[in-house]
Amino acid sequence: MDFDWFGVNWPYVWTWIVLIVDNLIRVVAVFVVPRNRRPTSGMAWLMAIFALPVPGLLLFLIIGSKRLPRSRERKQEAINHFVAQIAEQEADVITSPERLNFGLGSVVKLGRSLGAQPMLQGNTASICIDYEESFARMAEAIRAAEQYVHVEFYILVHDSTTDDVFAAMREAVARGVKVRVLLDHISALRNPGAKRTRESLTDLGAEWAYMLPVRPWRGEYQRPDLRNHRKLIVIDGRVGFMGSQNLVDSSYNKRSNRRRGLHWKDLMVRVEGPIVLGLEAVFQGDWYLETGDYLRELTNEAELVPLPGELDCQIVPSGPGYAGENNLQVFVALLYTAERRISITSPYFVPDGSIMNAVRAATARGVEVELFVSEIGDQALVYHAQRSYYEELLRAGVHIKMFRPPFILHSKHFTIDDEVAVVGSSNMDQRSFGLNMEISMVVHGESFVQELEQVNEYYRENSRELTLEEWEQQSVPAQLLDGVARLTSALQ
Repeated sequence: MDFDWFGVNWPYVWTWIVLIVDNLIRVVAVFVVPRNRRPTSGMAWLMAIFALPVPGLLLFLIIGSKRLPRSRERKQEAINHFVAQIAEQEADVITSPERLNFGLGSVVKLGRSLGAQPMLQGNTASICIDYEESFARMAEAIRAAEQYVHVEFYILVHDSTTDDVFAAMREAVARGVKVRVLLDHISALRNPGAKRTRESLTDLGAEWAYMLPVRPWRGEYQRPDLRNHRKLIVIDGRVGFMGSQNLVDSSYNKRSNRRRGLHWKDLMVRVEGPIVLGLEAVFQGDWYLETGDYLRELTNEAELVPLPGELDCQIVPSGPGYAGENNLQVFVALLYTAERRISITSPYFVPDGSIMNAVRAATARGVEVELFVSEIGDQALVYHAQRSYYEELLRAGVHIKMFRPPFILHSKHFTIDDEVAVVGSSNMDQRSFGLNMEISMVVHGESFVQELEQVNEYYRENSRELTLEEWEQQSVPAQLLDGVARLTSALQ
């Protein structure tokens, strides 16, 4: 007997199918989503899935996992072993944690246990906050290269502002210097000038590769918003640059930024001494991850590196390839060591509970805490998520200094008392702690902290302080928008 399809009450059937699928998604999500995820993130994902089960599930499948492909994880394990071998070679210049004060010594040990490199002695570091001057210093150092130049930037664009750096790389290749370049794939697609940049890198003779490429047709795929956010240059293993500045014009060449007159303010650090080998190890690790090629061994190079200065420095690479959000743990541990003063600069300050607890604990024990942020934002969602923390920070006694427009304060650093500073590419937000590949440098040395304090003084002169009285005048719609943005920031 034939089944009468036309006699079926299809609206009734489809209603039941939708209800069953809807509830099945919700039930499965309760068991799957919270696993190995911080409670705030798990709750945010569950709220998204319960509100819109099918779209929420699709979004979770696309960006819900922080794990890299297994092939990359195996490479990362090999690179971690490689870095550990380098550390053993540098035994003569390793700073013993026992030589430091108890708090910093404990943090250094913590970092080592989480995958950071050892703290090395005998370094110099100089700061530059002039955007164009930073490029001039990079180009000058590249022109002095004798063996190789390694360049790695989240955003790398050939434009009129960066032309001198590209010219210096071209000249280096012409005299026989190896030039290798890494740039993030998604950021290259998102920023103007991608075609010219590709052609320039190829024409000048550099070996180059995209970081974390998203090209499924080539078998290259991972969560699309897992990005390599590092910024560094290494020249002959003797000179290095690292910090927050991307290799691009200060307007990022975007019409919307130019229409608003926006320019980025950044900070780069030029380093010399054994710590340059730490930067080199990070680059070589990323090069291997993207190309599958080991470069040269760093055997015995530590013995050849001079000790030009008195700074103790530790490189802390972080990202999905490291367990336990190691940059977050190091930052929190350092905040708890403060006795007098903490000064934080972070363009995207969207802290998790551990950072907020550390900041509140600091003000409660009498530590002066100041936070430098931009008065205006370039990314609406992050900007409003950040604002949602201002009232809590102000009530805790934090001094919030807002850098005046039309500048976006993009520097990322903080100081603890008068002896310790951290600089690098890592924001104090959940993306930098859980999703991005970052690089930070812990510096022990009063001279460097004093130089960074001069930078802070420049920020103070060009900022205005936000008061609790002013903040309480915020409109209800603004508060609502900030709150919603705060919820979405937890989707990791």
